[in-house]
Amino acid sequence: MPAAFILEEVLNTLRKVLHSANRLVIFRGILADPAAARMLELLELIVEDSPRSLSYSKKLAETYALFFSALSVHAELESERLVGNPWQNHLLDLIASDQNSFSHKAELAGLSSFGESLIQQVKEDLRKLQKLYLLDTAQILWSLQQTSPDTVWMSWDRFQSAADQDPSDSNRSLLKHRLHQSADWSSAIDLLADFYFKTGVGLFGQFKAFHWRHTATGGFLEGIASPDPIRLEDLVGCDDQKDWLVRNTTHFLSGFPANNVFVYGDRGTGKSSAIKALLHHFIDQPLRMLEISREDLADLPQVMKLLRPRRESFIVFIDDLSFEEEETEYKTLKAVLEGSLEARPANVLIYATSNRRHLIKEYFSDRETLNNGEVRHQDTLQEKVSLADRFGIQLAFVAPDQNQYLSIIQSMARRRGIQSPAEELNKQALQWAQLHNGRSGRTARQFMDFLTAELKLAKET
Repeated sequence: MPAAFILEEVLNTLRKVLHSANRLVIFRGILADPAAARMLELLELIVEDSPRSLSYSKKLAETYALFFSALSVHAELESERLVGNPWQNHLLDLIASDQNSFSHKAELAGLSSFGESLIQQVKEDLRKLQKLYLLDTAQILWSLQQTSPDTVWMSWDRFQSAADQDPSDSNRSLLKHRLHQSADWSSAIDLLADFYFKTGVGLFGQFKAFHWRHTATGGFLEGIASPDPIRLEDLVGCDDQKDWLVRNTTHFLSGFPANNVFVYGDRGTGKSSAIKALLHHFIDQPLRMLEISREDLADLPQVMKLLRPRRESFIVFIDDLSFEEEETEYKTLKAVLEGSLEARPANVLIYATSNRRHLIKEYFSDRETLNNGEVRHQDTLQEKVSLADRFGIQLAFVAPDQNQYLSIIQSMARRRGIQSPAEELNKQALQWAQLHNGRSGRTARQFMDFLTAELKLAKET
């Protein structure tokens, strides 16, 4: 069969895919993705009827380079094994994350609440997306070679993700595998709606932890791809405090009344770790954690407005909280905790940590009868010491005594599989505490990290 005839057949196939993709309605936002946009531009160049000039070949090569570059970022850094080829895997990720009228409503209410018009349009969009998904890499590369034979066209189907294994319990991974195996995506609308309902969409479906980033024009949420892996069982000697955190968070996730939590005490005792570990303890529930710095507390009303309409439950985490005398950001926090005319969203709690029981520094000079002539000076003192009282639950973490410190060391050793004699291990741990930061959970972890590295190094030499 002549090459010209084969080329025309291939071009007709690509024209149909391009025509279909350009008519997406509900999932049209996918086309704004850099890799998807470059793919469509590439198809348009391949199928267009125009003289193959030098400028055309240059444009074709540039567009392909942009597509290849954009796709490589996603494929090589993918946290799970690729499903299908790199283009297919990326398109599946776009579908899983796309924010549109269907995904947002499915997130809130599931499939049962949709009108028939939307359902039919989503089915039609899924048929079009499946055509884009089934693009033949070999056909496209062959077409490019026929169109511009002097250019080297590198295949995009040999990228390798950074993941060593595919976590089969990932909701996203399960969705991708089932779509990959489906012969008719329009029949998978229930599957997709259930996925959005369970995991959320956009950033909230992709991440469980966030930083709040302040900007001159407001602020935004930044997803944390790798949250702290600490587990509650890694924290020894604070069982009562952990129990309070778990019980309160369980009430919260169950839709029952729950309290804001203030955790204070000695440095290095696991205050922050205990809160961060809640993400992993409730990994299968719609819990999200958002960390905001003390300097950005004035943005809290904006944060609350952003989180209020979400279906997920949020812990706003404020670490190392304290205020200098002249700072006024604490007033915003007090209003959010209790006192503002606008109620705190029911899906938001605030968990804060501090080394200080009283969050606003107070000086002996503040207790003088006259303070710059203020008549109601006692009112000012009450305002300064009342912030912590706005938290319904207050938990104290104290530095361990020697026996507790050594219990932490022994527990960590067992978890890490270290077989050193207990007496020798205890001796080394106490020496480390004397030379470094004193007895604390943090000191214990730092010692165990050092010891683990030393033992591994000894095995290699």
